[in-house]
Amino acid sequence: MARTLRGMTQAELAAEVGVSRQTVVALESGDYAPSVYLALAISRCLGATVEQLFAEDAAAEEPARGQSTEVER
Repeated sequence: MARTLRGMTQAELAAEVGVSRQTVVALESGDYAPSVYLALAISRCLGATVEQLFAEDAAAEEPARGQSTEVER
């Protein structure tokens, strides 16, 4: 996780980007999708791209290209 690699606490990240610590908790647990503005602020703060921080979760939810989501019977 980029935040912990930077040695930041959830409270520190929250203060830096102007949200509550609970918002950071919800983001990290996948319970909350950030606005574009918040995602950009977090990426700037952590020195990573939005894709590096948030695309991993999206990729896990989508099937790979060419793979069917239907169950064969």
